[in-house]
Amino acid sequence: MSETALISSEALPRGFQFAAVKAGIKPSGKADFAVAVADAGTSAHPIGPTAGTMGTPGASAAAMFTANRVQAAPITVGRRHLERSRGRVRVVAVNAGNANCATGAVGITACEQVSKAAAETFGCEGHEVFPSSTGIIGVPLPWEKLVAALPEVRKELAADVEGFARFAQAILTTDTRAKVAHDRFEVDGKTVRVAGVCKGAGMIHPRMEPAASGLHATMLVYLFTDAVVEPEVLDGFLRDAVEVSFNRISIDGDTSTNDTVLLLASGASGVRIGEGGEKFAGALTSVCTSLAKQIVADGEGVTHVVELVIDGAPSDADALTVAKSIAHSMLVKTAWAGADPNWGRLMAAVGYSGVAIDPEKIAIWFGELPICVNGGRAPEYDEEAAHAYLQKREYSIRIALGVGEGRCRFWTSDLTAEYVRINAEYST
Repeated sequence: MSETALISSEALPRGFQFAAVKAGIKPSGKADFAVAVADAGTSAHPIGPTAGTMGTPGASAAAMFTANRVQAAPITVGRRHLERSRGRVRVVAVNAGNANCATGAVGITACEQVSKAAAETFGCEGHEVFPSSTGIIGVPLPWEKLVAALPEVRKELAADVEGFARFAQAILTTDTRAKVAHDRFEVDGKTVRVAGVCKGAGMIHPRMEPAASGLHATMLVYLFTDAVVEPEVLDGFLRDAVEVSFNRISIDGDTSTNDTVLLLASGASGVRIGEGGEKFAGALTSVCTSLAKQIVADGEGVTHVVELVIDGAPSDADALTVAKSIAHSMLVKTAWAGADPNWGRLMAAVGYSGVAIDPEKIAIWFGELPICVNGGRAPEYDEEAAHAYLQKREYSIRIALGVGEGRCRFWTSDLTAEYVRINAEYST
């Protein structure tokens, strides 16, 4: 599987077109309006009674949104649209540079106006448009600029890797690079493709919930496949993939108001995927995991990417609780920034996690280096070797609790002065 900023034409899912233009939202003047359009008539989802006179099947869709109780207008509107369309999307409209959050009724109106104009431009209903936004919070979105840019978007649409790459680039905010991943598999001689793009570098501790749950920098993820998958089945695949990928990362412990993961299935491959489709589940999880790790690697000011492997916990949920306790400790993260093998901070974070543990059963390894055994310093502990290991860009820390069968894998980062600088100056 590739993790490059560009993918080959053979890997790009069929049934979608992409474009990105400069609408004038970003102060930098860079492209800030990204649009993906599902080809008409490619979905396995037939036209329903809600489709209207202009309605077309478009793509089957499933989405998950932030668990933050302060939610941006596009999340409110996107959820409504998915419910009304019964899981069908024709157009994805993403602006960067403005989160359209904490903007009240004006923010909802902005989403509705962009959706209406996009529907007229691409020949669908307004509720078949899925809006997304990322950027600064609390500033009204100048939606008129997005509407004015739609004719250029239509002209720039392309079903090629260049269009896909421009889409991936335009959604970025404090990111330093585009994030792309893809995978594919064969079924009866036919190829099914899965590809995704995402953005996110700060305000990253996603806690994604299903679209039906109702509940600054942001994580936005857009996944595309040309498989034939009904919306309700697609939803199950997405939940499972997100739980072991995007819900297993953290940069700074902050959960954004705009976090969104959207999965679209065009059906263009002609390969129908039902419940229990192992190949599809594997490809989707592979793409999501790659994107999640790329987010951490591109975190604001990040100099170390840390894989936490927690095992021997009372349950998988307890293992995740321990991982988050460690990942969100400022003392631990600053030690990682200095490659300081201060494993006592790890012990402390495990201890205050709230999980039932036996301190005398805890063991810790930095990679293959024994650090702690039976709750105390390992006889083979080599501080110089541990310090050298923590100087790597990426490394793994395993903590065995020795009290159960629960385990998890979690990806996080250090905390540096550069992160502080970026976020101290974000809006000024």
